[in-house]
Amino acid sequence: MKIKLNNKYIFCLCYTFLIAVTISCNKQNQFNQGKSESKTDGIRLKYTTGIHSILEDSRGNIWFGSYSEGVCLLHNGKLLYFTTENGLSQNQVRNIFEDKNSVIWFECGKGLSTYDGHKMSIYKERNYNAKNEWKLNDNDLWFKGNEIEAYNKLEGNPGVYQYDGKQLSFRTLPVKTKSGHENHYLISTNFVKSKNGTIWFGTYGAVIGYNGSDFKIIDDAFLGLSDKTGHLHTRAIMEDSKENLWIANNGIGVLKYDGKKVINFTEQQKLKKKEGNSLEKVFSIGEDNLGNVWFGTVGSGVWRYDGKSVKNFTKEDGVGSNHIWTIYKTKKGELWVGGANPSGVYRFNGVSFERIY
Repeated sequence: MKIKLNNKYIFCLCYTFLIAVTISCNKQNQFNQGKSESKTDGIRLKYTTGIHSILEDSRGNIWFGSYSEGVCLLHNGKLLYFTTENGLSQNQVRNIFEDKNSVIWFECGKGLSTYDGHKMSIYKERNYNAKNEWKLNDNDLWFKGNEIEAYNKLEGNPGVYQYDGKQLSFRTLPVKTKSGHENHYLISTNFVKSKNGTIWFGTYGAVIGYNGSDFKIIDDAFLGLSDKTGHLHTRAIMEDSKENLWIANNGIGVLKYDGKKVINFTEQQKLKKKEGNSLEKVFSIGEDNLGNVWFGTVGSGVWRYDGKSVKNFTKEDGVGSNHIWTIYKTKKGELWVGGANPSGVYRFNGVSFERIY
């Protein structure tokens, strides 16, 4: 039996085939920039310098930023690696954010890069014409200065970049550096937006809050610190569900600010000591779904505070890394920690930790 096909039917058939091929190619091209590696049981992130940042985006992808080896995308069971050869401005990825248009932003040691779902690009546009015109919008993203250290001539002073969804503008912080101390007010943490609307920035020498009209500066002078007590050296900040601001420091431990006064949590818990596991060198803070506050340290594993007491988790509890750069809560409520020495991502299972990437 012969089947006769008219020209219109043949055209529709060919057109449908071309659309399918085009969609398939476009989908593949989204990931051609990065070097891919299949994700199977037992495969691990190839990074050796540490997992510095983590983000689970709105598309269900997971991003892992390294200390000096670029960023990795986990997509549909595959690991795809991006470096300066694929559009990153620098291979240290300190923080990863997603804006309201689902564009992923990478705050690198130097500069910024974005991923629009198709390709990685260095974001070069900057506005320096309104350095002192501070204002707050609902969906702002905030980033460190453009340099690895200190600030450049166009910035002229320590400050932050504000992205309002349209342009990236530099805002000068209300501080002045002394000669030889240009890194003192360099942004050292991610930004934190508190429930009362205040935006907090962590710098090495101060934690600075802006509420839309006034600034709050928590520094050595405010805390009464000196050479004898040790100085502020901020490495992470977080606001918990009770609106306490936690400040992690490299040297003097953890500070807790309730909006009125600051206490040294490490001293309060008697965890300030020179030998053995202590809560002095803290580089990351997070909170789980139960309201427990977690601290990642250098050399002393991970600590959990349940509101009454603290508990230490070390290698014996599955935390294989000596240096915990980041603590992240997934959309499912899982608590992950990313570390170095050796590098890895570890998940808390309710009792102990297990490496997952």
